[in-house]
Amino acid sequence: MTSSDRNRDDPGDRSHSHDGHEHPHEDDKVSTAMSAEQGSVVQFSVPEMDCPSCAEKVENSVRKLDGIISVGPQVTTGTLSVSYDGKRTSPDAIAERVEKAGYTVENNERATATFIVPDMDCPSCAGKIENALAELPELSSYDTQPATGKVITTYDNDSISPSKIVDAIEHAGYEVTDSTATNAGAGDTPVDDRESVWTSSRAIKTWISGGFVAFGLLFEFLLTGQNVLVAEYAGREVLMADVLFLVAIGVAGQVIFRNGYYSALNRNLDIDLLMSIAISGAVIAGLVFNQSLYFEAATLAFLFSVAELLERYSMDRARNSLQELMDLSPDEATVKRDGDEVTVPVADVTVGDIVVVRPGEKIPMDGEVLTGESAVNQAPITGESVPVDKTEGDEVYAGTINEQGYLEVEVTSEAGDNTLSRIVEMVEDAQANKTEREQFVERFSSYYTPVVVGFAILVAVIPPLAWGASWPTFIVYGLTLLVLACPCAFVISTPVSVVSGITSAAKNGVLIKGGNHLEAMGAVKAIAMDKTGTITKGELTVTDVVPLNGNTEEDILRCARGLESRSEHPIGEAIVEFAERSDVGTPTVDDFESITGKGVEADLDGQKHFAGKPGFFEELGFDLDHVHATTDGGVVTAKSRQMCERNNCVDLLEETVPQLQSEGKTVVLVGTEDELEGIIAVADEIRPGAKLAVQRLHDLGVEHIIMLTGDNDRTARAIADEVGVDEFRAELLPDEKVGAINELDESYDGVAMIGDGVNDAPALAAATVGIAMGAAGTDTALETADIALMADDLSKLPYLYELSHDANGVIRQNIWSSLAVKALLALGVPFGLVPVWVAVLVGDAGMTTAVTGNAMRLSRITPESLQQGQDQSF
Repeated sequence: MTSSDRNRDDPGDRSHSHDGHEHPHEDDKVSTAMSAEQGSVVQFSVPEMDCPSCAEKVENSVRKLDGIISVGPQVTTGTLSVSYDGKRTSPDAIAERVEKAGYTVENNERATATFIVPDMDCPSCAGKIENALAELPELSSYDTQPATGKVITTYDNDSISPSKIVDAIEHAGYEVTDSTATNAGAGDTPVDDRESVWTSSRAIKTWISGGFVAFGLLFEFLLTGQNVLVAEYAGREVLMADVLFLVAIGVAGQVIFRNGYYSALNRNLDIDLLMSIAISGAVIAGLVFNQSLYFEAATLAFLFSVAELLERYSMDRARNSLQELMDLSPDEATVKRDGDEVTVPVADVTVGDIVVVRPGEKIPMDGEVLTGESAVNQAPITGESVPVDKTEGDEVYAGTINEQGYLEVEVTSEAGDNTLSRIVEMVEDAQANKTEREQFVERFSSYYTPVVVGFAILVAVIPPLAWGASWPTFIVYGLTLLVLACPCAFVISTPVSVVSGITSAAKNGVLIKGGNHLEAMGAVKAIAMDKTGTITKGELTVTDVVPLNGNTEEDILRCARGLESRSEHPIGEAIVEFAERSDVGTPTVDDFESITGKGVEADLDGQKHFAGKPGFFEELGFDLDHVHATTDGGVVTAKSRQMCERNNCVDLLEETVPQLQSEGKTVVLVGTEDELEGIIAVADEIRPGAKLAVQRLHDLGVEHIIMLTGDNDRTARAIADEVGVDEFRAELLPDEKVGAINELDESYDGVAMIGDGVNDAPALAAATVGIAMGAAGTDTALETADIALMADDLSKLPYLYELSHDANGVIRQNIWSSLAVKALLALGVPFGLVPVWVAVLVGDAGMTTAVTGNAMRLSRITPESLQQGQDQSF
């Protein structure tokens, strides 16, 4: 498994090595990877590097790569340590340079396994598991994801078994219910089959504890006459109510003290350890110092257990949004084998198999329709609300629904490599990509807990010692502050919002590949749009053919077909397709050359020909002001009506070309070195929703929308005016598009660029956020873009902006509200304004539930609601 390496100041995910540094995932060839003070460090096992000259050869070869900071070959151990800039090179590239020096990089048979740990639902839980896994030197990396309840590990398959990893996780106090590793020794409980939070063993103990607390209160305050003496020791009385409270502590406290023990064992100052100290302190104060704090301790144990159940329930809601994505694909498929139809698990379906899909069934695999016609609901993948007609040769995706007809589909990808699987994998990976706010919160929380614990000790001790205040009162105040010392609600506020936003977007056909991209998209004030294929449909057609200098339409199309037959430009493809339909011949083509941003040239039947922009022909020395028009029976053709004083002469620069371009058409001239043969006009239809999308973006607060195109100025102006963008730039070469993006970035402190994800790759990479459109069938776009709109639907862009903008608002609300509530409660404790139950139910459970519920509101935003102009207020 590979993923991008990161510097220490850009942690990305909770992925670690055993020195406590951030730790990237790595390729099977990589022995060990970890972060260094400068860049990232990767180690390779190179056993053949056994002498100083070998080491020198390897070092010289590796240093040829850009981004290498230092190289440290160790001849005695046969290992190579390389410090490098992860943005400029990668472990794979380094391994390749080692092999080019003539040395083999040993394959250590590394394996990656995912463990399902549903009780790991907060950062402090993850911290305990990380501390336990840090004791396993055989682990190369581990990645804890509280938002999904998963632990992802990379390890040496020969030196450690998955069951040992499970033991380490469970030794930290958390049950592993499932695993992708074989022989892991984990439970086998699918997510959907797990017991409800409210009927779990902890819930039952909580309810029993609550019953004893209720009876204790009854004897303490109402049935005071029946609150009899039960025991007496060392002159201290134990009443019936005290016994009931102690039983309540014992029942609810089992899990609390168990988790607190594991927290102490793993040197983790978290809520479990803090609550264990608080409850123990109250009980000890009653038993040893004759301070009656049993009620407070029992209330603390019961309410904290309720708080933990609420937190688990809230996190399960967030996790279920991703689980719904994973459940889109069916578990079984009907496959044709040996003339029969057999039902097999999707994991057993291979590339080339023929899958049968009947009306109402989900398509189990990506593939191509061999037989049948039907309307397919692609909403699970692309978010399109209207089913798409599919016929022979069309591509279909796993997880989409066959609405009507019978289909036979030839499978084109394995179950783990289809579009849906890649979406789910990228969404899971995206949750580990931390936003700047999340990194700040984690840094802040590392100081918050020790400071509040110190404050709690001072509040509990100083007033009684210094001013003779009541010990029971201020001990309770100290215990209350210990409850508030856990920053769980504060820390979970950002990741739960990111999970909600990213999974909601994925369900609506928008793939956001990281919380940092979600955050950045909501902050941009400028958006750049490519023209062809983004604002327009990208389906070019020939609209006009204007012959010149005695040539016929057939002559023009024949030459154009030859010139453009080897071009990969959409305009060239449209001309070739039109020429083929017109049944014109094909000349012999030699010495073809594409001139970037201008046109093409080639020898047709031995004569040099050119095709391209009017400016290209001006550079070749043609006078475009006076060109002889072809007539038909003495009548000049429709596009050649503007005649100058010369006989049958047209002014291309001032009349014909501008007229075509003002209609939104792109003009291509065709000619030889000596003669201009004709004009071909090509047009692309504007997407129906383009104008509404631009208007909606303006309404949502985008300050500047610019259209970037390599097309001519007049065509660009016509389309820009119709769509309503603020600015357009025409006749841009690829590097000029990048320059325009950089200018916008400087002017607006961030810019989003939307294009096709392939031809616009440089501009997308230069933008703050790169958005690829129509990416469902394009692997390159899925891999390279920061955000991918799975369908060719521009209406998803306002939805994406609104979702990202509101997600930023939700994150801010969650962070500052949880911090403010904790601060106010902490300040009120020394003045007796905050009882223990308020600290537990409001400061802990209440805020955790509140931030999760607030984050889940992001799922209410839909493309349909935006199209109807129904703003969601956050």
